[in-house]
Amino acid sequence: MPNRIPVPTPHPRGGAFTRRSLLAAGAAAATVLPLAACSSPLAAGIAGAPLNPETLVFWNLFGGGDGLRMQEMEAGYAKHGGSSSLQATTFAWGNPYYSKVTLATVGNKPPDVAIAHLTRAKPLWDGDLLDPITNDDLASVGLSASDFNQKAWTAQKTDGKNICIPLDTHPFVLFYNVDVCQKAGLIDSDGNLKDLTGIDAFESALAAVAKVTGGTALNVANVSEIATPWRFFWTMYNQIDGATPFISDGGAKLTVNEDAYTKVTDMTQKWVKNGWLNKGLDYATAQTLMFTGKAGFFMQGEWEISTAQSIKGLKFGMAPIPQLFDKPATQADSHTFILPRKDRTPEQRKAHMLFIKQMLEQSLTWAQGGHVPAYMPTYDSTAYKKLTPQSNYASAAESAVFDDPAWYGGSGSTFENTVGAQLALVQQGSSSPAQAMSAIKSQLSTYLNTPSPL
Repeated sequence: MPNRIPVPTPHPRGGAFTRRSLLAAGAAAATVLPLAACSSPLAAGIAGAPLNPETLVFWNLFGGGDGLRMQEMEAGYAKHGGSSSLQATTFAWGNPYYSKVTLATVGNKPPDVAIAHLTRAKPLWDGDLLDPITNDDLASVGLSASDFNQKAWTAQKTDGKNICIPLDTHPFVLFYNVDVCQKAGLIDSDGNLKDLTGIDAFESALAAVAKVTGGTALNVANVSEIATPWRFFWTMYNQIDGATPFISDGGAKLTVNEDAYTKVTDMTQKWVKNGWLNKGLDYATAQTLMFTGKAGFFMQGEWEISTAQSIKGLKFGMAPIPQLFDKPATQADSHTFILPRKDRTPEQRKAHMLFIKQMLEQSLTWAQGGHVPAYMPTYDSTAYKKLTPQSNYASAAESAVFDDPAWYGGSGSTFENTVGAQLALVQQGSSSPAQAMSAIKSQLSTYLNTPSPL
């Protein structure tokens, strides 16, 4: 391969030679060269190693149970076109994955289709790294906007364009130990958790569960764990009337409602002081204590259903996070399909859309891992309604609240890491709400004042 810097090609939404594109191109050059001799999937995407022109290249970031289910869905697609019809590659979750997508696209060698969190698709779009998905694209494979959960579909729209296609909504949810909650009088005649709407009802439930366990009632991981404190806060914060975006103007302004922030963080410290909420637990221990009956409740993403199901003899349930304040709200994100910016013939474009359609049609497989289907034919199906406890919290997708768009924001981002770390200290009692807010302002200032490098 020639020793040269890949130059971005012009695109309908902007010229090639911008500060952002040149910065990204420089970074791409540093990454492309060591891979030039490789024949790996990464080399095929970034360094231009030869591929069968009919092979669809698909990148994702799914490990564990999600990875196994995605591989099953990929195999389902490959049945249509043979073993050489798809080259699927999985990369490390979080910032490393999005860096690879960015570098490959700027280097003019992106995958044909990739997975992105909805909250991370937005900065990719702002960086001119995605092709919009038109109504004609959808219609070409028998899809339309009405086929998708409207909360997620509306959230993905940016600049009046469809920038991605939602596969799911993955909300923050409430796991509960049935045996513990039964002893606390919180299970109804159908075997489900009673309605705990309202702060008084929920705090009464916490007190009742704590009496049963002799310890905490609710576990929310916060040691060596920064995403969970953010998810917990963002859920509660957005249930309060008057809650504003934490950051706005693409991440250039800090606009958090500090009264609402204080209300949530004061509540958090009150629950810890009363012994209802753990002071400090890592991710694994937080869920293990609920699974073993030493806590009644555990708040986490619904993906932990696979872990709970693997515990022999555990009777557990799952429910949306109760509405404690003025309105329902649940922190969530969506896994989506994106079309990284590249030249596509009309035939290729339809083939890439057909891949997405055929993956969506396997959404019931995906839902088994806990994620709420965004594809409404699956969501409304009898098979999904019979899938429990997954369908028991499906309504959480209707109250989903996504992270604010910012080049440094979204799932697994610098923003979540920064703010989540300070919220964890509040829960641990190592920092007051005011001290944490001061630290958040200080640590975010660099990002607030830095234009997007994309």
